[in-house]
Amino acid sequence: IKAVEETCTHIADMIERGWNLVITHGNGPQVGFILRRNELAGAEVHSTPLDVIGADTQGSIGYMISQALGNEFKRRGINRPIASVVTQVLVDRNDPGFKNPTKGIGGFTTEDKAREFENDGWRVIEDAGRGWRRVIASPIPLKIIELEAIRTLVQNGFIVIAVGGGGIPVIEDKNGNLVGTRAVIDKDRATSLLAVELGVDL
Repeated sequence: IKAVEETCTHIADMIERGWNLVITHGNGPQVGFILRRNELAGAEVHSTPLDVIGADTQGSIGYMISQALGNEFKRRGINRPIASVVTQVLVDRNDPGFKNPTKGIGGFTTEDKAREFENDGWRVIEDAGRGWRRVIASPIPLKIIELEAIRTLVQNGFIVIAVGGGGIPVIEDKNGNLVGTRAVIDKDRATSLLAVELGVDL
């Protein structure tokens, strides 16, 4: 929260100078924390699917940014609405990343614990002598599902927070329905896609 409050002072500086902004953010540490909570609470409650963890972190970090930026606006007398959009991002179910997952997720662990993760369907690797770690796919983002909602908010003067953590990765099933998938999207790739689609200047 303190880091977000500090960041929002700089964002407010930019808005005072006349910028219109769309804000994106990472979520790597927070996803790792939730995975760890799942492990610690596994005997008592169900675990959380990775796509839902992505939505969870978009909501919580978006809330922090919205609140901190709104408070900073109030201090400065800036009258701008803020909206945080929980964002799905379409990826190809046949993306090569699913065949060769390389993106580390969660903390480092022992080989014995890693094998338990493997038995639960995770891919695990030994990471350069630092320990064992789960890895997942990082597919290329193809389409931002909530793009038109984001565009409409921006055009109506909102400061928008979107594609947090690269967005929630979804694929299309055989009927064309969206389904969450066990992956993470690179936040810079998703941010770039959003920037291109919105036609931003910088």
